[in-house]
Amino acid sequence: MFGKKKKRELRAPEEAGFCSAFRNGNAVTKGSAVLWGLGNIVNRQYMRGLLLFTFEAAIVLYMVFFGIGALQDMITLGTREQYEVYNEALGIFEYVLGDNSMLCLLYGVITIFVLFVAALLVSVSVKSAYYTQVKKELGKPLPNFLADLRSLRHEKLHNLLLFAPIMGIVCFTIVPLVFMILIAFTSYDRNHQPPGNLFDWIGLDNFRAMFATGSTLSGTFWPVLGWTLIWAVVATFSTYILGIILALIINRQGTRFKGFWRFLFVLSIAVPQFVSLLTMRTIFSANGPMNIILRDLGLIGATESIPFLSDPTLAKLTIIGVNIWIGVPYTLLTMTGILQNIPADLYEAAKVDGANTFVTFFKITLPYMLFVTTPSLITSFTGNINNFNVIYLLSGGGPDSLNYYYAGETDLLVTWLYKLTITNKDYNLGAVIGILVFIILAVFSLLTYRHTSSYKDEEAFQ
Repeated sequence: MFGKKKKRELRAPEEAGFCSAFRNGNAVTKGSAVLWGLGNIVNRQYMRGLLLFTFEAAIVLYMVFFGIGALQDMITLGTREQYEVYNEALGIFEYVLGDNSMLCLLYGVITIFVLFVAALLVSVSVKSAYYTQVKKELGKPLPNFLADLRSLRHEKLHNLLLFAPIMGIVCFTIVPLVFMILIAFTSYDRNHQPPGNLFDWIGLDNFRAMFATGSTLSGTFWPVLGWTLIWAVVATFSTYILGIILALIINRQGTRFKGFWRFLFVLSIAVPQFVSLLTMRTIFSANGPMNIILRDLGLIGATESIPFLSDPTLAKLTIIGVNIWIGVPYTLLTMTGILQNIPADLYEAAKVDGANTFVTFFKITLPYMLFVTTPSLITSFTGNINNFNVIYLLSGGGPDSLNYYYAGETDLLVTWLYKLTITNKDYNLGAVIGILVFIILAVFSLLTYRHTSSYKDEEAFQ
C-alpha cells in the first residue's frame, strides 16, 4: 500500500501541494521550509540545493538590512519632514532632507512582493525535497543538475520561456498597479508633495469625498461619469452601425469600383490620428476654415462664429462627429472581411425559401456579424471610455466649467484623471478615479461577454 500511495503522488513531478508535502515529509523535508534546499543537499542534489539556499540568503540579507525598515516606513510613510537651516559660514539657508513618503510606500510594496516570492520559494523547497524523498524511498534515480537543465529544453520549456514575460509583468505592471491603488488611501495631493512634505494614510476619506452629497468632487464626478458613459455608447455604436452600412453598400453586387471606394474611405487611417485631431481642432476653431466658409456664404454674420468647441452641447456633438469620421474606416475594414467570409450557400438557401433582402440581412448577415464582432465591440466600448486622444487633442476637455473641480464640460474620467494628476497634482484623487474606472470596465466587460453567443456557443457559425 505504501508503494501504491507513493506512485499516486508521483504521477506528475511536484504534484503534491505544500501542505501535503510538509505533512507527509520526513524531518529533512520539513527542515527544508526553514533551510531552503536542505532536502536536495542531503540527497546530493547540490546545485539545486545551493541555488535555493542562495535565494534564501539573499532574501534574509535584504530583509535584515533594508526590508524590515521599508515595512516600518510603509506603515508610517515617514516621520521626518524636510526643513531648512541657516549656514552661518556660507550665509545661506540649506535644506536638510527628511523622509520621502512616496519612496517609503514604493519600497514597502516592493518588500511585500519580495516576501511573496519568499513564500513561493519555501513551497518550492519543501515540494522539491518531498519529491526527492519519495523517489529515493521507491529506489528510483534522482535527477542531477544536468538533467534539470535538459528538462528546461523539453518538458519544462514553457517555464523557461514564460519566466522573463512574467517578471516583466510583475515589475512593470503589477507592482505599479498596487502602488497606484494604495495611493488612493493616502493624502498624496498638491499640499503634500514629497520630499518637501510628507503624506499619510487616511483610509477611505478620498472615496467619501468623491461620493459625498453636495461636495464639489461629487458634483464633478457624477456629470463626468454620465458624459463618459454616453460618449462610450454613442461613439461605439455610431461607428459600428455606420461602418456596417458603408460595408454593405460597397460590397453589394451592383456597386462598381469597390476597391476604389474602400481605398477612399480607408485613406484617413494612413494619417496619424493625432494629426487628424489637431487638424480638426483648427478647422472647427472660432476663426477656423469652417467658420470662415460659413461667413463667406452668408450663413452667419461677418463677425459671428459658431462655437463648435466652446459651447458644451455643440462641443460634444462635434467630438462625436469627428470620432465617426475617424472610426468608421476601421469598422469598414472589419465588416468587409466578415461579409466576404459568410458562406454563400446560406444566402442561396434563403433565396430558395423566398426570403427577401431584409430577411436575409436580419436572419443571416447581422447575426453573423454580431457573433464575430461582439468581443471586438466590447473592447471598443472599453477603449472609448478611456479614449484620451480624441477628447484631449480635439477639445482639451473644454469648455471649462466653474461648477466642476478641475474638469471641463467634455472631459471623460480619464482626461479628468490626467488633469488631476499632471496639472493639479492630486494623485490620491487620480488613483480613486483609476480604481473606479477599472471596476466599471471589469464588471461591464465580464457580465456582457458572458451573456453573448460568442461565449455561450462558440461553434454556432462553424
